[in-house]
Amino acid sequence: MSMSLCYSRVLIKISGEALAGDKKTGFDFDFVSSVCESVKKCLEEGAQVGIVIGGGNFWRGVKDGAGKVERVSADRMGMLATAMNCLAVADVFRQTGVDARVMTAVDIQGVGERHDVKNAIRYMENGSVVLFGCGTGHPFFSTDTAAVLRAAEIGADAILLAKNIDGVYTADPRQDPTAVKLDEISYNEVLARRLQVMDSTATSLAMDNNLPVIVFAIAEPENILRVMKGGKAGTLVH
Repeated sequence: MSMSLCYSRVLIKISGEALAGDKKTGFDFDFVSSVCESVKKCLEEGAQVGIVIGGGNFWRGVKDGAGKVERVSADRMGMLATAMNCLAVADVFRQTGVDARVMTAVDIQGVGERHDVKNAIRYMENGSVVLFGCGTGHPFFSTDTAAVLRAAEIGADAILLAKNIDGVYTADPRQDPTAVKLDEISYNEVLARRLQVMDSTATSLAMDNNLPVIVFAIAEPENILRVMKGGKAGTLVH
């Protein structure tokens, strides 16, 4: 690993909505390319990277299916949306000269390899990006929880939570103009104050496994490399 990096192996969680950019649905491929280029720079510094992508640019699970689609079906539709995102982002990575592997938590022949921790680590050690699709493979668990689970499985040093907001605030800044951005915060405080960093299951899992989470704005993709180098970007949850 390069001496300039603070983390040697990370799990990056990217929301599906972020991939859509201003269009809100589908893909903004210029933006996706810039994210892939930033990750490529991390790889060139010697980092090992796994990625979990949400599915919100296509389907947000129970949020989109509420009252219309039964919860289990709605969540499974969300899992399939994440697989679509993994395929698209993997292709963009390959176009930038980075080998990318798609692993899925459920069997989808021809789409991705069935998730296997040892194979995932081997791919990352050989310089490939591994995209983990289909969440945990189970309904009732968010892609945030999937990100923490995969991070724990692969022995990641940290989780990079790339969001449409530039960190953790004392309240929702869109609703409360007095909300203050925090440089760092404990897991316990996040849970006690019910701050919407990740859902409570994901936050508890990160806390139990001592996985630091850095929340930052993906709107500036170069923040990925900045965080990897220990630069000021976002909020540290630990």
